[in-house]
Amino acid sequence: MKPPRKILDHQNKLLLRYKRLIEQAYNFRQTDSALSDISEFQAIKLLHKLNKLKYLNRDLGRIQQN
Repeated sequence: MKPPRKILDHQNKLLLRYKRLIEQAYNFRQTDSALSDISEFQAIKLLHKLNKLKYLNRDLGRIQQN
């Protein structure tokens, strides 16, 4: 069974934000290492949220199948 559309939309939104932060961290790496570190830290926090959602979607699918 598919996960609810709202969860997928939220995952996509977080993924786009994550990619933007990683690109920003990469671009700042040569000019301002502090900003690069901040962007990378925020991206890591978003990745953690994405992994939680992915795990919850997996469990939700199992529950809906039973």
